[in-house]
Amino acid sequence: MSKRYKLIERFKKRPRDFSWAELENLLYGYGYTILPSGNTGASRIKFVHNVYPSIFLHKPHPSHILKKYRIDYIYEFLLNERLI
Repeated sequence: MSKRYKLIERFKKRPRDFSWAELENLLYGYGYTILPSGNTGASRIKFVHNVYPSIFLHKPHPSHILKKYRIDYIYEFLLNERLI
């Protein structure tokens, strides 16, 4: 199994300890790139893709672990776009 496949399978289980770095790697694998949006100290992040809709998120702080509702949102988004 590749690292990418393991990451996708881990994300599908919606773990409570999914990190921001893992999310970035997951979305990079689908072709998304990051654009900081606004003057919020780069805490508001826009993931853009040339085919799929953009994803707007706030970077978690002080911990880098994503909240459950964010994981659920991203999961549903990727499912609706037929990426997972």
